[in-house]
Amino acid sequence: MEVSSLSGLDKAGILFQVLGDGLSVTIFKELSDTQMRKVRVRAREVTAVPFRVKKAVLEEFYFGFLAEKFKDSSGEGKKPFAFMDKLSDEQVAYLVLGEPPRIAGMVLAQLEPERQMRIYELMDPEQRVEALMELGDNEGMNLEAVVSIASDLHEKSRFLPKASQFERGSGKKLAEMLGQMNLDQAEMFLDKMEQENPELLRDVKRYYITFDDIFTLPASAMRDILITVDLDDLALAFKGMPDEVVEAAIESLPAKKQAMYEPIDRTVTKREVNEAKAKVMQVVRDLEKSGALNVADLLSEDTLD
Repeated sequence: MEVSSLSGLDKAGILFQVLGDGLSVTIFKELSDTQMRKVRVRAREVTAVPFRVKKAVLEEFYFGFLAEKFKDSSGEGKKPFAFMDKLSDEQVAYLVLGEPPRIAGMVLAQLEPERQMRIYELMDPEQRVEALMELGDNEGMNLEAVVSIASDLHEKSRFLPKASQFERGSGKKLAEMLGQMNLDQAEMFLDKMEQENPELLRDVKRYYITFDDIFTLPASAMRDILITVDLDDLALAFKGMPDEVVEAAIESLPAKKQAMYEPIDRTVTKREVNEAKAKVMQVVRDLEKSGALNVADLLSEDTLD
């Protein structure tokens, strides 16, 4: 028995078998009493229907039901994922960031082959491998679940950054996020990025300055940062750093500040050191915000003192 050989009455009878009398009466409420009797009779006559045929008939009905449900006001059916046509490749890749591989694979399945590959290349390396495996294994997903997922992603897409923000590169946005983390969190994130996505790390490092980076800057820029830091905080932040780095940093300060500086000889905790470093980094962010410091320029290879 093949689905293609079934009549409309055959399919209705099979649906009646699968769904049961109570649900079928609700679904077939538009039928007349005579038509309903015919369906009931056909349901008793159609026997030994293979499971695959029942499944295909149920899915055909389900798809028709959902297509009707999601028609727009003009009466024309809408594709659940049509909203992605208006998104850039970067936005689609960002949309599935953090989503389970099954959903990422489903999104890829909606795209033309050429666009699939472009977005695939923009995805997280680990995610895209798993998504690719899911791409070929989506057929068993319930159609209503597909529509529900599309609706959720559509809502999520309303909060995506504009395309012009992506054109400046995701590194700048990540750098801003790193600036809000504590030093340990930021360091862990950078280490993970170095292992998994070195190219992204290079982009981030164009905009994000670490505490250690301060001491690779031109002397004038280093002085502008350190001169406003309390000397006690500076001494704590320097704890455990190489002597030559500390000496060069102190020498960049005005003579009066150099004379007042006293290193800390006592044992200190890592928390104290990190808190002091955080105060130095806050100075960096304040200088950036005021426009007195341009990290992107300072970290470029063309910087001269």
